[in-house]
Amino acid sequence: MAKVNPKIDLVFKKLFGSEENKDILLSLINAILPEYQQIADLTLKNPYNVSDYAEGKLSILDIKAEDENGNLYDIEMQIRGSEFYGKRTLYYWAKIFGSQLDYQTEEEIQKKEKKGKSYIDLNKCIVISLMDFDFFDDNRYHRCFILKDRETNETHTDLDYLDLYFVELQKFEKVHKEVKTALDRWIKFLNYADLYSKENLPPELAEMEAIRKASEKLEIMYFDKKEREYYEGQYKRYLDEYSRIQEEVDKIVKMAVEQAVQEALLNAERKKQEEIQKALSEVERKKQEEMQKALSEVERKKQEEIQKALLDAEQKKQEEIVRKAIEKGLSNETIASLTGLSPKEIDIIRKKLK
Repeated sequence: MAKVNPKIDLVFKKLFGSEENKDILLSLINAILPEYQQIADLTLKNPYNVSDYAEGKLSILDIKAEDENGNLYDIEMQIRGSEFYGKRTLYYWAKIFGSQLDYQTEEEIQKKEKKGKSYIDLNKCIVISLMDFDFFDDNRYHRCFILKDRETNETHTDLDYLDLYFVELQKFEKVHKEVKTALDRWIKFLNYADLYSKENLPPELAEMEAIRKASEKLEIMYFDKKEREYYEGQYKRYLDEYSRIQEEVDKIVKMAVEQAVQEALLNAERKKQEEIQKALSEVERKKQEEMQKALSEVERKKQEEIQKALLDAEQKKQEEIVRKAIEKGLSNETIASLTGLSPKEIDIIRKKLK
């Protein structure tokens, strides 16, 4: 038989919620709690019992415990998330916290479990959610919520009765991976425990006695017929959920790739159009420059022609005046005084007329 998966709630409860394995549960809880809140001992409030399971008394396979200071714990493994998971967590905290003043059941009376009778008897309740799915948007895989003043972040001892711990198992694998802390080791173990044996347990996990024991317990874990049926049903649901999530991830990845390709094509087309427009603008600019240059050249030549024509006309006019003056027998000096031309220039014109 293949090694069982500790993420299945039945296996998780049987492994961590049995009297013989309290030290394993203690190690897991201390890996999640901060250094100043470490605990030395636990009392299981609902230890795993085959007969309870067979009689259908275990509807929710969470683990309830109490430490040496009277603080209550509710530890649960969840492989499926929901939009109401936050409310669900708060509901179970409220249920445990309020149950400390509830009337006693016949079973609790027989076990001589004494309920509190006033508010002073209330103790802190700590809910630990181990989640095989992503619930929060950032990259942190371990977080705790407590009651604080909204403006000052101040806590108050009279309100310090709620701790909500969330550990996202898959986020550690996707974002962090590197094993550094005791919690990292427990996460890696929970994620791959069904693939490990005591012979191939990674050194960084094997160095923790509690993890070595947990691995050995999983290898020899026995199920009766009903437990086996429940486990196989839950494991099928786990695989189905994993497949569904993988399909969703593949779908999202495919859509992202298609969108990226579409955006790349659009960007390429946009750049192409920009280059074409730039080229056309450059052609138009050069065309305008050439046209302006040509017009300027035409205008220059035109002015030169006009100037030349005016000079030629003026010269012909002067020559005509000189010719008429010569025909009348006027001397070069007289003509020069009338026209402003030099005697030499008049003499040249006189020679042309001969």
